Amino acid sequence: MHVSNSGGTVTRRGFLGASMAAGASFSILPGHVLGLNGQTPPSELLNVALIGAGGRGTSNISELHDRGLAKIVALCDVDDERAAEMYARFPDVPKYRDFRTMLDKEKGIEAVVVATPDHMHAIASLAAIQLGKHVYCEKPLTHTVHEARVLAKAAREKGVATQMGNQGMAFEGNRLITEWLQAGAIGAVREVYAWSDRPTHYGKLMWAQGMERPTDTPPVPATLDWDLWLGPAPERLYHPAYMPFVWRGWWDYGSGGLGDMGIHNLAPVFSSLQLGAPESVDASSTLFNDASLPLATMVHYRFPARGDMPAVDVHWYDGGNLPPRPEELEPGEELDPEDGLILVGDKGKMLVEGWGGERPRLLPKSRMDAYLQPPQTLPRSIGHHAEWVEACKGGAPARSNFDVAGPLTEAVLLGMVAVRARRHLTWDSASLTVTNSPEANAYVTKQYRKGWELGQVG
Repeated sequence: MHVSNSGGTVTRRGFLGASMAAGASFSILPGHVLGLNGQTPPSELLNVALIGAGGRGTSNISELHDRGLAKIVALCDVDDERAAEMYARFPDVPKYRDFRTMLDKEKGIEAVVVATPDHMHAIASLAAIQLGKHVYCEKPLTHTVHEARVLAKAAREKGVATQMGNQGMAFEGNRLITEWLQAGAIGAVREVYAWSDRPTHYGKLMWAQGMERPTDTPPVPATLDWDLWLGPAPERLYHPAYMPFVWRGWWDYGSGGLGDMGIHNLAPVFSSLQLGAPESVDASSTLFNDASLPLATMVHYRFPARGDMPAVDVHWYDGGNLPPRPEELEPGEELDPEDGLILVGDKGKMLVEGWGGERPRLLPKSRMDAYLQPPQTLPRSIGHHAEWVEACKGGAPARSNFDVAGPLTEAVLLGMVAVRARRHLTWDSASLTVTNSPEANAYVTKQYRKGWELGQVG
């Protein structure tokens, strides 16, 4: 692996500051004079590094580099084969296996995208935040409830711009849900049903869950640094059952269907109903063990009243489970088994089809056909990644910044705590404590492998 050091890179901000201090005289020419055709001048681009250049990292590069929002100044991945396509696209960009080395050497980095498996999210993000870097982190924000609280607090204290990768927060439908509810379309909401078919997808298993740990010991691929891939996770022998992507089904690395799609599908519920921490949660599931998550879960949250909004019960279903079919659906119409939401209010119901709040409609269809939509009250998104880039440049906070993403992640992952604890839990958010089951608190945080402790890596 070739490692280069561009520590002498001077950012545009640094150049302008030095020039002004020296009394230099300069002018900034408009883009059309420079022949940029409306594009951002290279000197204005945000200098971004990728931690996890393969997999989800490729999508982030598409959104940031290919749309002219950012300049990719460093790439990091523990798997050369996984990252090969991106490495080939950016032959002159420094490449690393260890993000700690990258952050130490590449002084020109202004912002970092973290697109690793869940167990590394908080470790890498916090290391960047502590250096004053802006951070975009894939969902779920962290691997544990405790990590979500730590990460949001650190970002707030450092004053960096953040965004969690739940792109549905930029959807038009996401904003319509809030505007319709604020206009009283279905009255006060007291119950919500949310679901995803993950880890299946229309009947096809995307990654395994509920399985025993493998016992055979195949060799580690030459292109992979297995020790760096493990990071803070318990030391285990390599096996292809753990990665790539299939890591979602193992407690050590992922959080199953709820961690994967719960973040997407519950985000519009949290934003529109102004939810914070639940006061209680309980769950049921298929069989599982200490190694792997259950194939299907049902999680039930109770959120307290907020201002003039009543208490609300939120029910989550995954692995092929669905809520009861609303009687207001058209004859023969069934719920989409992939993803969706049903919000039940005092004056009616809203069905949201697709993931992330994509397509809302009132039930029954005749009511939606006759509905006069209220005036627009929320600003529309310029794009999920563009929001973050603008925030990095001093604009308004992105809509899924860590002060928003942190509490959402806490609640979602608390559901997995209830699954593992196998009982109803009462929750004290202020102290991050399960009050009726001391043993369940072990799942609120986790043990970190020596040298990878939270906040001490970087």
